Amino acid sequence: MKTAGIIILILGIIGTVFFGIQAVNNSDTFNFLGIDIAVSSANWTPVIISVVLIIVGLFMMRSRK
Repeated sequence: MKTAGIIILILGIIGTVFFGIQAVNNSDTFNFLGIDIAVSSANWTPVIISVVLIIVGLFMMRSRK
């Protein structure tokens, strides 16, 4: 159980970094009255799923069995 938790945790971290960078790069900025405004056109679902994998991996690592 602990080994599976470590694997899921590592996959979650890799997914969060990869999809997070991709999502940040998909945002557009424009200037309105001297203020830079960022509008995101990215799909944040893979980032959210990756964060959930990190949480599940942490819980699996901390389990007793």
